[in-house]
Amino acid sequence: MTQVYGWMAGALAVSGAVAMLVAGSATLQELVFGNRFVFLGLIIAEIALVGFLSRKAFDWSAGTTTAAFMGYSALNGLTLGIIFMVYTMESISSTFFITAGTFGLMSLYGYFTRTDLSRWGNLLFMGLIGLVLASVVNIFLNSELLYWISSFVGVLLFTALTAYDTQKVKMLAFLGYEDEATDRKAAVLGALTLYLDFVNLFLFLLRLFGRRR
Repeated sequence: MTQVYGWMAGALAVSGAVAMLVAGSATLQELVFGNRFVFLGLIIAEIALVGFLSRKAFDWSAGTTTAAFMGYSALNGLTLGIIFMVYTMESISSTFFITAGTFGLMSLYGYFTRTDLSRWGNLLFMGLIGLVLASVVNIFLNSELLYWISSFVGVLLFTALTAYDTQKVKMLAFLGYEDEATDRKAAVLGALTLYLDFVNLFLFLLRLFGRRR
């Protein structure tokens, strides 16, 4: 679990650094956001890399798995740079600390609770599918009501997922693996899961509480 949180923190630091680099460079902003096909290509590349990493991590070497995770976090930082163009720095900072506090509390709950959270699995999965569908539909409808409802649901969903995924990762950690390299790859996969929970929780909280420029 120490490795999991360590790799997760490292990935968040990489994403944050790259996002701030984009925010401070007009050239990078033009490159990433000036052409919608480039931006869409980056999003597709992120989804593809997460898919490959989730399926192939144990087939790759520990170094390759770690490099892929760090590469994904850097790629994600490129697209996250847009938040600095949309929201004020103060609201981004305050929302980040709110996210960190919420994530920390729910992760502690998931780690220490004796309640079996696996029963949440199907419900959370269905909620995630529904949230994705609602977000896609709202691209065409551009409904403000649907925007706020999906934002609120997103916060609740990823708050619950933080506890659920923490308990799941904890159970895998207790099982242990046969060698150090496999342990490292499992830790990176656990870090990826919690990283995604943190980033999505942050983005949905920013939609609710962020102040636009």
